[in-house]
Amino acid sequence: MMTMFGKKTLITSNDPKGLHFVNNICRTAYDKSKLDDDSAQRLNENGDEVKAAMMKIISEFSVSNQFANEEVDSSYVYPKEYSMQPITEQVRIIAKLFNLSPDDALVYADTLTTNVPEGAEGWFAIPRWEKIAPTYGEAVENVLAKIDSSRKFKNYRKGQLHSRFLKLHTRTASMLQKIGETQTGDILILPAQFALKHRGKSIRRARETFGNNEFGLGSFMIGCMLLTHPDRMVRWEELDIDCAGDEYSPDGDGDFSKSLRFYFSGGEVRFGSRGVGSAFGGYGSCSGFLPQ
Repeated sequence: MMTMFGKKTLITSNDPKGLHFVNNICRTAYDKSKLDDDSAQRLNENGDEVKAAMMKIISEFSVSNQFANEEVDSSYVYPKEYSMQPITEQVRIIAKLFNLSPDDALVYADTLTTNVPEGAEGWFAIPRWEKIAPTYGEAVENVLAKIDSSRKFKNYRKGQLHSRFLKLHTRTASMLQKIGETQTGDILILPAQFALKHRGKSIRRARETFGNNEFGLGSFMIGCMLLTHPDRMVRWEELDIDCAGDEYSPDGDGDFSKSLRFYFSGGEVRFGSRGVGSAFGGYGSCSGFLPQ
């Protein structure tokens, strides 16, 4: 049965996934080895060594190694001014900015506890993008315009955010749909982290190392988080933000091989694109989580 270790659910050999490994993978490997009586006995007598080897194999193959070279050490952190706003205050800010109803979100907020999934930093209020504009790209433009009206801001992709250039990553779209089906109203509340968890990783390495309940946040969601937390980006020495939930095609030719980013430079927040395979210590991917 499943057990809890801190905030992490541990899978045992009696759980469905564990039973699948033991009954289908280990049993098949054992049978295909075609051991005779003496070989089977020697295997049993070397049980401790076999167990150690099995644990090494499980450890190696249960963690993705894809793009492992696209990860660098990073000491970048959030600015000292940054602090999370109470979720009810976030809801009220979002509702006022976008002329949305806060009622359902405030009711939902009253049911929340301080417990969030492992890796999440807290609860964030994000409107359903469909309530903002007919398309995702238009919703992003709307959010960026709000940022631009509130602080010094440079959008290097202005006019290049419609569907030919920008789309949500499939995993992100699926996870947002799941969350949306469990909440009502204009504004969703979800656990998230503001990039520290995946600092120093390329965007595609971050995607590869997401937990089962984790997904990349796109520029619409991150832009809303910056509207409720303007002190998250205040100087160039801080950790900047990759939008791992977005897929971007710079030429609008169907090659969605890049993504988008928020960064601080020249005394202002800037918004642009970058490749998904480059790892920089000064960047990290924002991610959201399915609520527990």
